Amino acid sequence: MADSKIIVLDFGGQYANLLARRVRELGVYAEIALPDMPLEKLKEAKGVILSGSPYSIASPETPAFNPGIFASKLPILGICYGMQLIARETGGKIGKCDKKEFGKAEMTVLGESPVFMGLPEKSIVWMSHHDQVVEMPKGFEAIGTTEICKIAAMANEKEKIYGMQFHPEVAHTEFGMEIIANFVLDVCGCKKEWSMEGYLDKAIADIKQKAGGKKVLLLASGGVDSTVTLALLARALEEEKIFALHVDTGLMREGESGAVEKALGELELGQQLKVVDYSKEFFKELGKTIDPEKKREIIGRLFLDATKKEVEKLGFNENEWVLAQGTIYPDTIETARTKYSDRIKTHHNRIEEIAKLVEKGAIIEPLSELYKDEVRELGKLLGLNDELVWRQPFPGPGLGIRVLCSDGKALEKKVSAEEKKAKEIAKKHGFGACILPVKSVGVAGDLRTYRHPVLLSGELDWEKLETASIELTNSLSEINRVVFLAAPGSVKKAKAKKAFLDEKRAELCRKADSIANRIVLAKGIQAGIWQFPVILLPIDIDKKGEAIVLRPVQSKEAMTAEFYRMEPEILRQMASEIAKIKGIGAVFYDITNKPPGTIEWE
Repeated sequence: MADSKIIVLDFGGQYANLLARRVRELGVYAEIALPDMPLEKLKEAKGVILSGSPYSIASPETPAFNPGIFASKLPILGICYGMQLIARETGGKIGKCDKKEFGKAEMTVLGESPVFMGLPEKSIVWMSHHDQVVEMPKGFEAIGTTEICKIAAMANEKEKIYGMQFHPEVAHTEFGMEIIANFVLDVCGCKKEWSMEGYLDKAIADIKQKAGGKKVLLLASGGVDSTVTLALLARALEEEKIFALHVDTGLMREGESGAVEKALGELELGQQLKVVDYSKEFFKELGKTIDPEKKREIIGRLFLDATKKEVEKLGFNENEWVLAQGTIYPDTIETARTKYSDRIKTHHNRIEEIAKLVEKGAIIEPLSELYKDEVRELGKLLGLNDELVWRQPFPGPGLGIRVLCSDGKALEKKVSAEEKKAKEIAKKHGFGACILPVKSVGVAGDLRTYRHPVLLSGELDWEKLETASIELTNSLSEINRVVFLAAPGSVKKAKAKKAFLDEKRAELCRKADSIANRIVLAKGIQAGIWQFPVILLPIDIDKKGEAIVLRPVQSKEAMTAEFYRMEPEILRQMASEIAKIKGIGAVFYDITNKPPGTIEWE
C-alpha cells in the first residue's frame, strides 16, 4: 500500500469515484469509503474529500457520517453537498438557490488561496445544485464566486478545510485538475506513487483469483470495454479457459455483428468466439414496453437467458464456469451502485440477476472501477491497436434504448402550462419553441429526472442555442433537455404517436445511424466526437413521419458531456439525407449538456 493516500467519503454523488480517479491521475492512491468510516482509519490518509450527494442537506434522512473528521486535523475538501456539510457542521447556514444552477458558470477567484494557486481571476466551473451556503462559518472566507452562487468556494486556511460548490473533478471545470492537484500534492503533501501499470498487475491477479481454475465466459459486445476485458483474460488465463459469446439482439448498428467477429478475431481467439442470433426473442419480449427502465431490465434478463442457453449447449455447468463482463464504472454508478446514490438508469449489465452473481462472486468485471479513457489507456498498455481502442462507444442494449416508445398520450396540463414560459425564454434568444410530447432520462443534482425536451427553431447559432438551452433547463421544472430543428425548415405540429419497439422502427433508426456515422467518417470529424447516439422519437411530425435526434457529444469519462458543435454545412448534409428516409418527418439536434441531460435518452 502506498504511503500517500487520499480517502473520498462517498455521500452518493454521481462523481464520487471520479474524484478518486482524478487523484489517481496525479499518481496518488485514492480509495472510496462510506462517510461513517472510523476516525482511526481516516487518519491513515493524508487528506479527505467529501463527495456530492443526491440528498438535500436539509433532508432529515441525509447519510450518516463521522463528525470527528472536523477535529481530525486532516486537510478536508468538500465538493457540492460536501461543502454544505462542512458549513452546517461548523456553524454556517444553508439555503435554497434563488435560481437553479446546472452546467457551466463563470467563477471569479477571490483572494489568494493555495487551492486556487495558478488559476486566472476568471474561469469556467461546472455546477449541479439546488442548495448553497448562504452564511459561512466562523474562520472561513469566500475564495470564489459566480453570478448565481455568491459563495462558490470557501476556505479556512488555518484548519486546511476547503469547500467548493462546483465540481472540480469533472472535465468541464476548466482548471479542475489544477485545483485537485493543489489540494492533494501541496495542501496534503502527497507523493506520486500510483500507476496504471500497477492497476494492470492487480487486475490480472484478481482475475486469476476469481476464476479459480474455472472456465470464463465473456459477454462480448465487441466494443472497447469487452475487447479490453478479453485481452485481460487472455493475459491472465490459459486460452482454453476463455470463451467469448456475442449475442445478436436485432438491436445492433448496421453490420455490427460482423465487425465484432472481425475485431475479436484479431485477438487470435476467434476459435473460441461464437455469434448467436436472438433477435426474434428480443423483439417478442420487448413488445409494447414503454418504460425505459423496464426495457433495460428485459434486455439484461434476455442477455442472461441467452447466455444460459448457450452455456448449456457448450456442456458447461455452474460449477465449471464464471461469467465475465466489460462493465465500467459509469454503468455501475448510474444504477445506484453505492449506498446513498440515486438510480439514474439501470444498465443491462446491472439488472437484479447480474447483481446477485456479483454478490456470489460468480462474475468477473476487471474494469468496473475505470472510466472509458482509463480503459483505453489500459488497452494500449495491453498492446491493442488504435482501431480497437478508439472505437466509438455503443450501448449494450443497442437500439433498444435509442428507439423510444409511447402510448400516444398528449402532454399533461402542467407541462402545457410551462410552454408559455418556454416560448418567452426562447423568443428572448431569437428562437421559436414548443415542448415535445415525449420524455427522456436526465440527471440533476445527482438525482434521476424523467422529463420533456423543448424543441427550438430558428437560425443556427451554437452559442445562442447553448445559452437558451441552459436557461430553459434551469428555469422549467418539467424540462431536462433541449433540441434544435435541423430539418425541415419549420414544423407546424408535433403530435404524440402510439409506437413500440419493432423491427420496422429499429430499421428506421439503424438507417439514420448509418448515414450519420458514414458522414462523420467521410468528413474526418470522428476524433472530436466521444459518442454519437442517434435516437428515434415516437412523435408524428406534420403527418409526415417520426423524428430523429442527432446526439453527438464531447466528453472524457461520460460523467459529464458537452453537445458537439458540428459545422453547419456538415449538419445540413446529414439532416438532409436522413430526412429523405421514408417514415422520417424531421431531424433534431440535441443541444443539451450533461448534466442535465444524460448522453443517451434512456
